Amino acid sequence: MSSCYETAGSLGQAMLGHAELGDRRRSARLATVFDQMHCHPGGTLPDKLSSPADLKALYRLCRAKAVTHKAIVAAMRDYSLKRIAAHEGPVLIVHDATELDYSSLVSLAPHLGQIGKGTHRGYICQNVLAVDPTTGELLGLLDQILHCRDEVPEGETLTEHRNRETRESLLWLKGTEHLPRDMQLIDVADQGASTFEFLEHEHKSGRRFLIRNGKVRKVHRGHEPDGPKEYLKEYVQSLPELGRFTMDLQGQKGRKVRKQAEFALRGGPILLLPPHAKHGHHGDDPLPMYVVYVSEASTPPRGEKPIDWMLLTNERVATFKDAWRVVEWYERRWVIEVYQPHYDSSDSLYQLAG
Repeated sequence: MSSCYETAGSLGQAMLGHAELGDRRRSARLATVFDQMHCHPGGTLPDKLSSPADLKALYRLCRAKAVTHKAIVAAMRDYSLKRIAAHEGPVLIVHDATELDYSSLVSLAPHLGQIGKGTHRGYICQNVLAVDPTTGELLGLLDQILHCRDEVPEGETLTEHRNRETRESLLWLKGTEHLPRDMQLIDVADQGASTFEFLEHEHKSGRRFLIRNGKVRKVHRGHEPDGPKEYLKEYVQSLPELGRFTMDLQGQKGRKVRKQAEFALRGGPILLLPPHAKHGHHGDDPLPMYVVYVSEASTPPRGEKPIDWMLLTNERVATFKDAWRVVEWYERRWVIEVYQPHYDSSDSLYQLAG
């Protein structure tokens, strides 16, 4: 067997050697296969495993009924939680989904759902990663949920949508099921997670959170239900600047670097009001939290949209330093875009240059 890991303490052994697969030899094989693929991540399975014997051993492993996606992810989670426990300081728990396209695999057709614009078939894959907020180092995979998208009948009512157990908005909640109550953990997610249902869930989770807002919302100023209701964006745009910062940016879609774009930071406490129409299961109580608003103060090149981030968090925000820490944490969300095979340029400050 060929492997670039020659010691018993290989990465594959640490991550997967303890997997509950019904036979210790299967766990050992899984760890070995991981190490082999880790050394040769590109190409097809025959490219990764050049030995015919190794390739046959992998196929045999995959045919075993005890070798399941759930069992492998459980082993990865155990490894990741141990790394988190040994880590000093806060840890970002980054959530996001990508699409796995298996349109060409006829044998899987009955098990797949629509992806993309409905012309392809595959799974929605929800990943949960642990990330060091200081270095951006990936500490491990905490969960991976494979979701088959429903073909929802036309005319589905709001009540039917809310009660449908397979709606995609529940993936964010499912991704937290195995996370402990620990204020050292910070859930980080993009606009897809910004439902009131998930925000309420996070408010009660015993963890910190940072979610990019993607909806029109109403709020009260501060944490008390005093004064008129205001639209969130209009309110936060009226706040005084906490400060400005500059950053070198790369143009969208591979365009040349544009130097020293300037950004303004605003933020403060809000009381987030629940929506009138309930698309999920949640209460009617408003949620006290903080908002950080990042807006591009300089004029972007023609054809490029200015940066505009609205970040909702339970991290206290009163100063520029507070807001800047939240922005840095959200920038670390980009790690999951590298891990996952898809790209969304609107969510990365166009990527940091260099």
